Amino acid sequence: MTLAPPRIGARPLIETRPLRHPDPADGGAMTKRAWWLVVLNVLLPGSAQVLAGNRRLGRFGLGATLFSWLLIVVGVGLALFARPVLLWLTVGAGWFSAVVLTLIQALLIGYVILWIVLTIDTLRLVRLVKVPGLSRFATPLVALLLLGLIGSGVGYAASVVGTARDAIGVVFGNSGPSLPASDGYYNILLLGADSGEGRDSMRFDSISVVSVNATTGAVTITGIPRDMAYFPFAEDSPMRNPDLVGYDYRNFFEGHDDSTCGWGPGINQLTNAVQVCRKDEGASIYPDAIAHGSNPEVEATKDAAEGILGIDIPYYVFLDMKGFANLVDALGGVKITVKERLPKGGPPPGSGAHDVDSWAIGWIEPGEQTMDGETAQWYARSRYTTSDFDRMRRQRELQEAILAQFTPQAVITRFNEVATAGTALVHTDLPQDKLPEFFDLMTKAKEQQVTTIELTPDYGVTEKDTDYAAIRQLIQTTLHPPTETPTPTP
Repeated sequence: MTLAPPRIGARPLIETRPLRHPDPADGGAMTKRAWWLVVLNVLLPGSAQVLAGNRRLGRFGLGATLFSWLLIVVGVGLALFARPVLLWLTVGAGWFSAVVLTLIQALLIGYVILWIVLTIDTLRLVRLVKVPGLSRFATPLVALLLLGLIGSGVGYAASVVGTARDAIGVVFGNSGPSLPASDGYYNILLLGADSGEGRDSMRFDSISVVSVNATTGAVTITGIPRDMAYFPFAEDSPMRNPDLVGYDYRNFFEGHDDSTCGWGPGINQLTNAVQVCRKDEGASIYPDAIAHGSNPEVEATKDAAEGILGIDIPYYVFLDMKGFANLVDALGGVKITVKERLPKGGPPPGSGAHDVDSWAIGWIEPGEQTMDGETAQWYARSRYTTSDFDRMRRQRELQEAILAQFTPQAVITRFNEVATAGTALVHTDLPQDKLPEFFDLMTKAKEQQVTTIELTPDYGVTEKDTDYAAIRQLIQTTLHPPTETPTPTP
């Protein structure tokens, strides 16, 4: 067999495929080739190997890259056009969501590792010893710098996914039954207390009910004074059964005051009355509470709030003030306009609160300011120079300020810190399958003004001889304002 002579003018193979078969003696070509390989490794990982190296490794890297792009396109499409489906897959489907998030985290980590391998292999293909001048040092520096920037971003995304999965599992691990909106609203009991040192029990310092319109997302927060007394319980509450509740609580409706155990008729005393002062810690009154992520004192407070406001309250969120400061710091602080000078700290037990300067460890000055966590915590706690009603107002200001601070930018850039603080701060019986709907409602809520009601003298609510029928009417009118009937034109 005779080989045909090469065609006149044909270019050698080394020139037709310079990425795979470069001319080591051509410094300019080697420099261009080096930068092309680095750029290809960044823009389309795996393509450098397909063109100039191990094609099997390149095809695997290229396939992984295209698959990653496909997942990103699908995720963005779901976020734009089918957000409920995306939220259900990632947070609302119980154990299945945990599997989905774990798979996403594993894919992200695996892709970072693959990218590291591809980058190192790309630098091998560059043949740095054959690259002249400054490019010999610049190409690997740029390649590693880009790997560090982009790879750290993907690594952070993987850590965010893992943190989200763990936080959801901890906060929503136990939950109550999933229920539809009641009369067009989701009503949630919001409780605040301090489990810090020196507290004899977890009596609730802040009690309010958040009513979220199930259609519009409009939020109404109703504050209940912690010392509100002689209130009615909900009609179906076991607290109305004296035989079930027991002798030490039989006369509660008459304002019984048990000095031995230390509880009185105020609503925040339910913690002592239902849990601390009972041998069974309230298990016989609310036997299903623990299994549903709640506890007897919370359920009793729900029943009391239902009786006061005349609405169904199936869920609660408890905020432990011990971790409140960490959440505020994680969000980058909260903006508050302080109306009056407030002391930090409190007087020693039994010393009285009159000589403030002798025990104050600092002051919160009037004016607009961005509070860090410690200052915000004292702003919510301070009570010795103002009334409980003033403290309720300040706590409501903080709730609204924190809601406003939950911007996508703040959450994304500080997600791990926010999630870690929130896990220690929040306890709830909200069912996980409600999270997609609540996320959607929270997005709508941020576009609207929050309505607040304080059951204080400013709203015509007296501390003694409270008119609970009037309170229920106020709540109904606020949540369901009457619509004006248009006057017909003659």
